[in-house]
Amino acid sequence: MNVKQQMILLFVVMVIPLFILNAYGNYKADQILKRNVTNAYIELNKQNFRLITRDIEAINKVTSTVFQHPLLQQLNPSGEGTETVLERVKNYEKLETLLFNYSQETDQREPLYYSLYVYDPSNAYFFAPYYPEARKAGVYFFLEQEKPEWFEEAVAKKGNGYLRLIDHLSPPTQGQQNQKTLAYVRAINSIYKNGTIGVLVVSNVDGRIGESLQTVSIPEGELYFTDWGNRILTSTPAETPSGAILNLPPEADLGDSLIGVKDVITDDFIYVINYNYVLQQKLVYKVPVKALLQQQNEIKRIIQLISIAYFAVGLVLILYFWRSLMTPIQKLVYFVRRYEPGNVVPETPHRDRNDEVSVLISTIYEMARRLNGLIHYKYQMDIKQKEAQLQILYQQINPHLLYNTLESIYWKSAMEGNNASAEMIKELSKLMKISLSRGRELITLEEELEHASAYIKLQEHRYEYGFRVTWDVPAELNATVIPKITLQPLIENAIIHGVKHMGEDGEIAIRAEADDAQGLVRITITDNGYKPVDFEAIDRLLNDETPSPSFGYGIRNIHQRLRLHFGAEYGLKYAGRAEGGTAVTITLPLAADRNE
Repeated sequence: MNVKQQMILLFVVMVIPLFILNAYGNYKADQILKRNVTNAYIELNKQNFRLITRDIEAINKVTSTVFQHPLLQQLNPSGEGTETVLERVKNYEKLETLLFNYSQETDQREPLYYSLYVYDPSNAYFFAPYYPEARKAGVYFFLEQEKPEWFEEAVAKKGNGYLRLIDHLSPPTQGQQNQKTLAYVRAINSIYKNGTIGVLVVSNVDGRIGESLQTVSIPEGELYFTDWGNRILTSTPAETPSGAILNLPPEADLGDSLIGVKDVITDDFIYVINYNYVLQQKLVYKVPVKALLQQQNEIKRIIQLISIAYFAVGLVLILYFWRSLMTPIQKLVYFVRRYEPGNVVPETPHRDRNDEVSVLISTIYEMARRLNGLIHYKYQMDIKQKEAQLQILYQQINPHLLYNTLESIYWKSAMEGNNASAEMIKELSKLMKISLSRGRELITLEEELEHASAYIKLQEHRYEYGFRVTWDVPAELNATVIPKITLQPLIENAIIHGVKHMGEDGEIAIRAEADDAQGLVRITITDNGYKPVDFEAIDRLLNDETPSPSFGYGIRNIHQRLRLHFGAEYGLKYAGRAEGGTAVTITLPLAADRNE
């Protein structure tokens, strides 16, 4: 298939599966929505029920702490002790403060109020007020006729705490208004002797549990916290009264199951029930199916609109790319097929846009022009190369002519008896021959030593300095490779800056040694000169990227050539001698074939 057919196929492949998946998704959504939502609410219910249970366990732990407090355990409301009224008043105030402190909340949550109810048949605490409220902590002593209806029930449970919906904290004729609350009730037994000291009531538990229920958001759903008999202890619908019986469908019957989660899906509602027989508690989620389906229908309409918009946008994009991409590419293909290197390239098609296609077209046309230019350039370079080769052949005649001329002058001077001049001419000829080295940059150490020896002999003939030169180079190192004209500048520096004015006392030593362990050859040129040397400045000259030009560039040139040929670990290094003078060390790689 060509690109046009591929684009059509791509559009079909992108659009048709979208509508198929849309129809299938709507069909399956009706079947799995309820189950998926129910599973999500089951997990949410578990977490919510766990938080509520944790709050109740925390209340139980606090009551256990209060239970064991010495001040409460020493309370004696029977009047049998020897306490004075003043001591009872002080104990009463301490108990009030203790319970008030436990009732304080520091985490900005709904507060709990801890109150202690003590049966006081002898009216020993006559001074204590008896006005309990649901949102107030305190210690309350009551007579027989003031006993709350739930007091004996709590005592009968023998210290086991439980949740109870309390309508009146005191008899209606004695109590205050608005006493209805969900409370955690626990009888306080004496540790030191048999009997019950009183009943600890933690009020406003419905506020704390309601706070946990408010953290769960269910669209149009209702949350109920009930006892085992489905009596509502607290709920999210504000209009539902506490104490009312929650009507559940017959399918919600738990049977003999004691703990777990049960879900029931009816035509109108989804019920998720988390229950615990030991705690005598249930947490019920009641979710209307209509709200879920309404949300699903909205999602369906949104998906359909998205599909239609996707189809329209896809069609527009295909038409756009068809016009802006396919037409120019077809013209470009036509040009590429007809183009032959060297032929005239037509003018680049003009386009108003600067997109990738325009860049591609202009680039290909420019590449064709550059290719034509390269073809012509290569043709011209071939001609110039042949001319350069011919010129090199001509130039090779000149060095041979120079060598032959110097050789003739040498023999003429020797025959005329000018032996000194003849020797100088001979050394100059040798010096120039090795310097040219037939165009080679790297020569053997043997050739470089011969070049350096010729230079030294010329200097001795010219100036008669009288200095001594010693050589210590093993023959097996003669094959070591070294850049040409490396030793001569260093020997020249040793002469000019070291032994020039020392006469016969001056001495230059040239030594070479191999380091087989490191694979190196070290050539050292030393002099016994007396002039002070700034070795730090020489080091900067050799290694800084922008050295000062005051020292010249001769030794830096040698150092850089060594590093370029062999690597950064090779080069020159200057150092002072303990007995006076300067030593420069040349580090080279060890030649593998030096013994051959």
